[in-house]
Amino acid sequence: MPTTTRTVSWAGANARRIERQCLAAPAPASPTAVPELAGLMLGAHAQVLSAAELSLGLRIEGATRADVRTALWQERSLVKTFGPRGTVHLLAAVDVPMWTGALSALPGRVGQQAKDIRLTAEQTDAVVAAAAEALSGAELTVDELTEAIVARTGTWAGDLVMPAFQGMWPRWRQVMHTAAHRGVLAFGPNRGRQVTYTNPCVAPMEQDAALAALVRRYLYAYGPATPEHFAKWLAAPKSWANELFVKLARRTVVEEVFFEGVGPAWVAAGDTAFPKPGEEAAGVRLLPYFDAFGIASQPRELLFPGRAYERALAGGQAGNFPLLLVDGVVAGVWHQRRSGRRILVTVEPLAKLTAGHLEELARQAERVGEVAEGGAELTVGRVTVGPHA
Repeated sequence: MPTTTRTVSWAGANARRIERQCLAAPAPASPTAVPELAGLMLGAHAQVLSAAELSLGLRIEGATRADVRTALWQERSLVKTFGPRGTVHLLAAVDVPMWTGALSALPGRVGQQAKDIRLTAEQTDAVVAAAAEALSGAELTVDELTEAIVARTGTWAGDLVMPAFQGMWPRWRQVMHTAAHRGVLAFGPNRGRQVTYTNPCVAPMEQDAALAALVRRYLYAYGPATPEHFAKWLAAPKSWANELFVKLARRTVVEEVFFEGVGPAWVAAGDTAFPKPGEEAAGVRLLPYFDAFGIASQPRELLFPGRAYERALAGGQAGNFPLLLVDGVVAGVWHQRRSGRRILVTVEPLAKLTAGHLEELARQAERVGEVAEGGAELTVGRVTVGPHA
């Protein structure tokens, strides 16, 4: 049982998350709005870069994908790298020391390989050091980086032993995430159609301080939450997350509340103000693939009520469908298809929308077109495209 009598309702928690995610109202445009939003969201999932551009652009008044690209490749106020869950994210550059300090502290490794394939701790350190040296002041394709790492470590690093999408990858690639989490590898600008990598030359924050900062930031954005919620979001062991929260509670970094529908949960210490009844989330929003709000918000059965749990999740996994939010909860899915400057937006509501909702939906579709630097054409009907792989 919780040690506090403070109770937080689902509606209040959800409304606060939506407000802090700049989904209740977009953030004012400013020269620093893009990286600031990336910081608030704790990163924009960028496996599909156009989805990350939408995630950020939709949250800022008048922003377009060009603003995101400028922040990423020209101003370098964003960094494209391997973030939570070992997946590609756009992170605020000022936050990368925190991220690398925290992610390098996680037990185990993302994508653990079979025994005859995996690298020893010594080999891992050698590959990371070789990558750091090769990428310093350079932007290399994966083939160029492979050649450089093999030259610095040995032929074992280049053995084609890792199953890949179409063939086999060299052995060293199993620790790309590790190199990123240690602050020596990030994505560079594409060279034509080829991906490049570079060394951001980031000194990771001390691990305990980084973990405390990350938990506070996570709870500010998505709290109340349990250690299990945090572990799932980060792809970390539940037992490790439980121990971490106990330590942080002793240091008064976090405090306990009772979260309706969940039970005992945590918020950042002192961050206990929530919207009152009657101040719940309202309005219509379109969120792209892998948007941070849909992935990190828990419990999922409340954010994805009724039919939404089956229609908008892929086997319980969030992010594989773009989401229609109506009054703060998932109420459908949508899809976009580009043809030149035309952006065909198809939205599938799971219940009949009011006239007011339809007007808001039309404005949201128009905004999607603006962010993508095109013109949107809205259709309300069945989405026939399956989940993203």
